Parts: sequence; C-alpha cells; structure tokens
Amino acid sequence: MRKYWIAAILAIVVLVAAPLFWVRRELYGPYYGAQSAETFVDIPHGAGIRAIAAALQSGGVLRHQFPFIFYVRWTGQGRLIKAGEYRFTSPATPVQVMQRLIRGDVYYRMLTIPEGLTAKEIILLMARGGLGDEKKMEILIGRTDWIADLSPAARSLEGFLFPDTYRFSRRTTPEQLLKAMIDQCRTRLKNLLGEKAPAPGWTVADIVILASMVEKEAKTPEERRLVASVLANRLKLKMPLACDPTIIYALKQTGTFSGNLHRADLGLNSPYNTYIHAGLPPGPIANPGVDALRAALAPAESDYLYYVSRNNGSHVFSRDLRSHNLAVDRYQRRRQTGR
Repeated sequence: MRKYWIAAILAIVVLVAAPLFWVRRELYGPYYGAQSAETFVDIPHGAGIRAIAAALQSGGVLRHQFPFIFYVRWTGQGRLIKAGEYRFTSPATPVQVMQRLIRGDVYYRMLTIPEGLTAKEIILLMARGGLGDEKKMEILIGRTDWIADLSPAARSLEGFLFPDTYRFSRRTTPEQLLKAMIDQCRTRLKNLLGEKAPAPGWTVADIVILASMVEKEAKTPEERRLVASVLANRLKLKMPLACDPTIIYALKQTGTFSGNLHRADLGLNSPYNTYIHAGLPPGPIANPGVDALRAALAPAESDYLYYVSRNNGSHVFSRDLRSHNLAVDRYQRRRQTGR
C-alpha cells in the first residue's frame, strides 16, 4: 500500500513540476517566428493581458501565450505595460518582451526638418523618406484653414511648418505630421510672444514673414538681430527691402531658379520682388526656426540700412549708401572680376 502512495505522490509531483518546468523553459527561451526580418505589434490603450499575448503571438514574437500571461500575472506588472507600436527583429524571451513593454520601448520614425526650408522642400524631404506622395502632400500645403488663427490671409502653410525633429509612428499620415509641425510653430510663437510683444502695428504673420527673411539672410547666430534691424529700419523709412532671397523664392515657386541670381532677375514681375515692391512680401519665403523668430520680434537697436556678404557667412553692415557701395565693391564686384 505504501508503494502505491509513493507512486501517487510522485505522479502528482510530476504533474505539477512538468508544467512549471515547461513554463520556465518557455519564459527564458528566445523565440522569433515572424515571416519577415521585422515585425510590428500594436498594443492599444487599455488592452488586456490576453489580448496583448494574442497580438504578440500573431506577430511571431511569442511561441505560446500562456507562459507570457502566467509571468505577467505572477509578477503583477501588467498595469505597467505601455501602449504603442513595438518593432521586433530578433529572437527574444517572453521575459525580455515583457521588459520592453514595461520600458515603453515604442517604435517611432524620425524626421528632422532643418531651418530655412520652404514648404515644397519639406514635402520633397517627406516624400523621399517614404512618408507620402509628393503631389498629394503639395495639395495639403494649401490648407490655410489650419493656420487661420495665426495668419488669416495666408496663401499657404509656408512659414508655419516649424523646423524640428519629429517622432511619429508608422501609421502617422502626412496630414497629421504637417499639423504637428503647425502645432509646434503655434506653441513656439506663443512662448516667444510671452517673452516679447510685437511692435505696434505688427501681426504674428508679419513677424513670421520677417523671420523667414532673416533665416535666409543671416548665416551666423550673432547677425540675426542685426539683419532684422536693417529690414525693420528700411520698413520704417518705406524703403524697398531689396532682399535677394525673396526673388529666389519666387523663381523657385515657378521652377525657374537656375541656382544663381542674375541682374535680369531683379526686375522680375512678382509680388515677392522686394526690389520693386516696398514693404514685406505677401508671405513667408521659408520656415524659420526659433532664433530667427526671436530676432524678428526683437531686432537689434541700430541705424544700419544696408548689408553685403563677405562671402564667408558674415556681412558688412552700413549706415549709408556710400559706405555700402564701398563694401559691395570690395566684397562683391572685385570678387566677380577677379581683381
């Protein structure tokens, strides 16, 4: 009789130990069963443990659901799992998978927009990164209703697509991404306007237009406010701004910019030609960063009316036309003639 009891006890031990041994082996055994080199698993907000385990198994990340569910419930860490899309590319144990979900190691794509790009250049950058169809995204540039609070008379989204590095999921649409850039611009403008109110008569749209010109003209940080002061001083005196980048912008919009600005281009029939039209151009000519916006809000105190490039990224600033012509002769005309 005693032998039967021992056999029964051993059988019970085996029945209990075998599943535990299997669970432990599965928990610490790496697995990757996806059919491709990478697989994505989306964990929705509020998803239960069973739903999460099913999604992981369906994505080829788990061989079996039960060990994962057992481990999550045994450790009591289910509430720490963070929603999002996860990318898996190599074998991992259920324990390692659980640790990733707790860390919130969510997969994001990255897009960096440099300061000074035009809206069309941003769209091209997005298209080359596989983020949407270029032609379809060009239509979105016309959604001025998205910035009606910032620039009621805007002709496009130009100037309001804030340069920054954006993190987004694979499912983010071009529309959502462009709106994120606008929201970032709106936030930055709000912060800057909290630091410094615009000068009397200046609107937010005017500030962005001026900032876009500063962004294209000033190549060194220390010159941004000086360039802004020259443009602001000329506006006060109702002098044409004579800003080359505005003409370049007009030529780029029509696809006729050759890469160099020629004397004949200075007579271009365009509202963006600031040589023949006084005042600000009708819209921004690029998408400025925060430093250019800050310079446009608070130009340096100066009586400069002119500047010319030294061809090394810096400029010579002048108060009168005679001094300016001397600087032009020194840094531009002699360079062109080779003297």
